Amino acid sequence: MPPAVTDSLDIWAVDSQIGADGSVSVDFLLPTGIYINLDVPRDATISQIKQLLWKQAHSYPLFHLLMEIDSYMFSCVNQTAVHEELEDETRRLCDVRPFLPVLKLVTRNCDPGEKLDSKIGVLIGKGLHEFDALQDPEVNDFRAKMRRISEEKIQSLVGLSWMDWLKHTYPPEQEPVIPESFQDKLYSGNLVVKKCYSLFQVSPNMNPIKLNELAIRKRLTIHGKEDEEVDPADYVLQVSGRLEYVFGDHPLIQFQVHEVFWNLVKSVFCILLSCLFDEISVYICSAYYSLQSSVGSVTSLKYLISLWQVHVRAGLFHGTELLCKTTVSTEISGRSDHVWNEVLEFEINVCDLPRMARLCFAVYAVMDKMKTKKSTKHYPVAWVNTMVFDYKGHLKNGELVLHSWSSFPDELEEMLNPMGTVQTNPYTENATYLDTLIEIIWGRGGKKFYVVLKDIMERDPLSQLCENEMDLIWTLRYDCRENFPQSLPKLLLSLKWNKLEDVAQLQALLQIWPKLLPREALELLDFNYPDQYVREYAVGCLRQMSDEELSQYLLQLVQVLKYEPFLDCALSRFLLERALGNRRIGQMLFWHLRSEVHIPAVSVQFGLILEAYCRGSVAHMKVLAKQVEALNKMKTLNSLIKLNAMKQSKAKGKDAMHTCLKQNAYREALSDLQSPLNPSVILSELHVEKCRYMDSKMKPLWIVYNNKMFGGDLVGIIFKNGDDLRQDMLTLQILRLMDVLWKEAGLDLRILPYGCLATGDHSGLIEAVSSSETIADIQLNSSNVAAAAAFNKDALLNWLKEYNLGEDLDRAIEEFTLSCAGYCVATYVLGIGDRHSDNIMVRKNGQLFHIDFGHILGNFKSKFGIKRERVPFILTYDFIHVIQQGKTGNTEKFGRFRQYCEEAYLILRKHGNLFITLFALMLTAGLPELTSVKDIQYLKDSLALGKSEEEALKQFKQKFDEALRESWTTKVNWMAHTVRKDYRS
Repeated sequence: MPPAVTDSLDIWAVDSQIGADGSVSVDFLLPTGIYINLDVPRDATISQIKQLLWKQAHSYPLFHLLMEIDSYMFSCVNQTAVHEELEDETRRLCDVRPFLPVLKLVTRNCDPGEKLDSKIGVLIGKGLHEFDALQDPEVNDFRAKMRRISEEKIQSLVGLSWMDWLKHTYPPEQEPVIPESFQDKLYSGNLVVKKCYSLFQVSPNMNPIKLNELAIRKRLTIHGKEDEEVDPADYVLQVSGRLEYVFGDHPLIQFQVHEVFWNLVKSVFCILLSCLFDEISVYICSAYYSLQSSVGSVTSLKYLISLWQVHVRAGLFHGTELLCKTTVSTEISGRSDHVWNEVLEFEINVCDLPRMARLCFAVYAVMDKMKTKKSTKHYPVAWVNTMVFDYKGHLKNGELVLHSWSSFPDELEEMLNPMGTVQTNPYTENATYLDTLIEIIWGRGGKKFYVVLKDIMERDPLSQLCENEMDLIWTLRYDCRENFPQSLPKLLLSLKWNKLEDVAQLQALLQIWPKLLPREALELLDFNYPDQYVREYAVGCLRQMSDEELSQYLLQLVQVLKYEPFLDCALSRFLLERALGNRRIGQMLFWHLRSEVHIPAVSVQFGLILEAYCRGSVAHMKVLAKQVEALNKMKTLNSLIKLNAMKQSKAKGKDAMHTCLKQNAYREALSDLQSPLNPSVILSELHVEKCRYMDSKMKPLWIVYNNKMFGGDLVGIIFKNGDDLRQDMLTLQILRLMDVLWKEAGLDLRILPYGCLATGDHSGLIEAVSSSETIADIQLNSSNVAAAAAFNKDALLNWLKEYNLGEDLDRAIEEFTLSCAGYCVATYVLGIGDRHSDNIMVRKNGQLFHIDFGHILGNFKSKFGIKRERVPFILTYDFIHVIQQGKTGNTEKFGRFRQYCEEAYLILRKHGNLFITLFALMLTAGLPELTSVKDIQYLKDSLALGKSEEEALKQFKQKFDEALRESWTTKVNWMAHTVRKDYRS
């Protein structure tokens, strides 16, 4: 975990001067060779500083040799160690953050290529000169190819129509499936639309252009201009309160903004498309002329090993398949020879090596304290993983990275570990097993063959195939293609990758294999399938994805980039192409990559993709730069608060925070930006008085904004610095997917997967859900005694009654029932722990939702060896009291709730393989509770994937009864938590 305060030598890291008079000593170098030192305000703009310098320079020699002040600008060495020209003089010095407080006055440079390179380096947090210095042919080739793609993309934007440009920049989000329950939310079957101050009803099947026409006609009628000719195509509908537009031929009900329509009144208003013209022309111009800078190169490094006394055990792998017998080196002593230089021989022909083979070394320390041979012990200490071939098919002698043993893949450890044991196959002793199956297939007809093969193919991705089953699958590969095309992953695992003929047959088979559904093709991007042609086939399947579906799986697709052996691959091209075609996808890809660009293993790969995206989307760079600047300011403010938290009270700390936010430097940096969580949301103006910081250890910032758009509510975001949000981000993504799957099956359980985004090393943003309170606060506010608050079953129902009257209360209770069912099932399936009353919240409309997912996959908290949570999911009697509308005998309502839970569980079971695949693809992320395939086993057990549907439902019913029966233990835990919370306050 990073320290609360960064390096004190960095004058920009911690702003201890909360007052507006803070200054810093800056050295100025003039073109005449004159050196001047001045104390300038830290929050002064570059323009103001230049004026101060110019005034001072009058009294220095050679001033008469200088040209007009506008002929010069400052340059500095920035945080990425690159010379940056400060062309934008409205920026403040504290936001520029020079590496050293030295500014050089230079003649204005007209080379747009160099300017763009500098801006990209600052934006992605990695100077492009680092790529130039590598002098690596693969890096150079990749950059050149990506530059050509960027040029083509920019050229394609020139001359676009208004509507085509709008589709690219602000594409509308659409629901894949409209839930049946939506009809209940309409008013007499219609939507009620508010246009400025006019209300009128429209059919939910009306398309946007018709609504434009209706709104324009009504406006002209009101102003007595019925004869005026206005083209509805010149207008577009903008969603009130958001930077989101509704257009196209789809019905209004299809757009995701219909979530707001459920409130019966929806504000929509029209804007002219032509007002966007200036932005297009300027951005396209600047983008086109910036593609002229040169490409650099990379050097290789030698690998040195320095241990006491070691030997190396090495194996050739294709995915997790061992291609031949492992080989062991002689023992060496690090005391005498710090360089390991030994030839290892493998019993395999070079021509039989798959192109994506990997050479893995396991380094063992040898301890032999006694003379007897039996006493010698081998302790695994480290491992090395490298490619056998480079991107052109030649043997590669590149950089080898030494990893700690704790990160060694379990699947490879058993094969390389000389002390390990190999599990015997249940079918190896039965030599007639395969013969029997062949006889079933060819001798007794296809029906039994179909049943046997179907049983094998329907197993989950974690199930292991025995040798005979793999032989059977490969023998009947054409039958698999005809009858079980989704079995391709199992066919690939059955292939002998060290047999060149079989590999060639597979590559031919892939050409005629039917396209898989994108959800099924995701598994082919796992570590087990490193073959280039397989991965290209998988990406070909992914091209069927809509932008909404791609957004759903983008988190995993970025992670599996780490499995790609070469920079220029089908997956990186696919992601870049889709990001350049949709700004929403582009922003998500940018932050997923930038949040990990500090990791050495992926720094070059992710940095190059970021560079390519920026070159092809220069118009988006300004938006992203504003977000980066705002996050830097939040990080500085958070450091200040942590620094002063022990010295002052909470009230004084809050006042100091407000004082800081009112400074120009902070106010300008944090205002008027698109939210990194959702580019449709504009974070316009700080509502300083409502901003605060939270009490937890890392002092998260709670930042509140006024909404710039007409009719928008307040918008809140939470900034965390010091916590890893990636596990929360994964859990919320899976909750969002569950919501989609339930809706596809006609079940809307009102899940609320709020926004969460990791933006850097242990930092990120969380969406603050409006009009909501924690269960703990609701209970605590209803009782004078903290210990009794958790046992007040009426507290939650009374709170809902306070904000909902009459029919609204019935709707709120139904909302609570549906959402409670959804989260009961979701938290059980995902094994979400630490479910105390401060981690469960309720909105005023009755919608329940969970927060804080630091413990998943059954990693429940324990104290003194005793698990705190002894229930599979949270289902307390005060929840049931709300579901039953406060009536003890209302078994009908509770029966419906139980039915919702069972239906939701069975729906998720049908997609169990998808959940396993998504978690498996995240193994490279380094999440604390998702480190190996063993962690994913929890999902297989909770979904009962090895059982029939009847057996699985019976298991779930038992868990449901257990949660109900043991709910008193939850209340005891909640009571203890509430008492501690009340004591702290």
